[in-house]
Amino acid sequence: MSLSVFVIFLGGIIGQSLSPSDSLATLPVALLVVGTASSIIPINRVMSLIGRRKVFLGVCLYTLVIISVAIVALQIQSFYLFCITTFLFGITTATMNQFRFAAIESVNKDLGATATSTVLVGGLASAFLGPELATLGKDLLNTAFIGSFLLLSICFIGAFGLLWFYQQTNMTEKQSSDGARSLSVIIKQPVFIVAISSAAVGYVIMSYLMTATPMSMHVIDKFSLEQTKFVIQSHVIAMFLPSLFTPIIIRWLGLGKMMLIGVLIYFICIALAYSGHALHNYWMALVLLGLGWNFLFIGGTSLLPQAYNDNEKFKVQSLNDFLIFGIQALASLSAGWFVFNIGWDLVLLSVLPLLILQFITLTWWLAIRSKH
Repeated sequence: MSLSVFVIFLGGIIGQSLSPSDSLATLPVALLVVGTASSIIPINRVMSLIGRRKVFLGVCLYTLVIISVAIVALQIQSFYLFCITTFLFGITTATMNQFRFAAIESVNKDLGATATSTVLVGGLASAFLGPELATLGKDLLNTAFIGSFLLLSICFIGAFGLLWFYQQTNMTEKQSSDGARSLSVIIKQPVFIVAISSAAVGYVIMSYLMTATPMSMHVIDKFSLEQTKFVIQSHVIAMFLPSLFTPIIIRWLGLGKMMLIGVLIYFICIALAYSGHALHNYWMALVLLGLGWNFLFIGGTSLLPQAYNDNEKFKVQSLNDFLIFGIQALASLSAGWFVFNIGWDLVLLSVLPLLILQFITLTWWLAIRSKH
């Protein structure tokens, strides 16, 4: 999981130093998300045929190869080759995003939210590993950040060793497709609409603002790399630390109310970030951004299985992640252009329509549920 944090933290900074235009600085980060979105359906299809374990292990080895290509890109100072590598890293993140579904499938249905939360606690390690590997390796070799990628490769050697012991519950999707509903029927369910919109809005706004933050802090507002790292690390901790308590919150409030609180936290985040450009404004806003994401993403992921049957899971999970990361790709791609051309304050205001729409969607769904 540290790969995505690593690329988000360094992608814009390396991009800004290599790119022909500042507006293209976040293109490497955006292409990570584009690569993720475009890989989800093929990855899920392969998993349905050969099982999750072989794909998890194979992608660890694949990532080591792509890391070596990224090192070459830095060595020859090629912006476009570096962009290609971040796009190819998307296959890795698309695969690792299936961890949460693998966890849900390994427990009883009533423990799905707990399984999701437990997997996401692993993000706490990524909050430290990603940025720390980036900064520790920056000056290890003559070319900046090559050492960072070498340190990242050690993580994937370790991941391969850990994943060797993964035991999947369902080898492949051999069950009959008889009785499986079409996607056109599934997506019309209110529970599907709320599940996918909550996860998508949570992810899109988080990615958009998180991608723009290093540019706004380090490049525009001239905060140091260490200060920027502190804010990003705090944000990622806030994304995953609540997972220790999210199952308790779900039992207390229910998924719907927890997701509604997530939207309200996002509103407070925007207000704090808009109120100033001081370090504490960035820090408090990014911490709240992480907390709001946790409530919306865990809520949406935990709700999704209620929208499909076992013989429909791979196609629904593929559609869910494709839509989430496809829209997120647009957000990441536009973040650099917006922050350099309209400024941080307008970047913040631009997410308000999405938040208002999601607030209306959740209140509509809660009203429907209360009638049944």
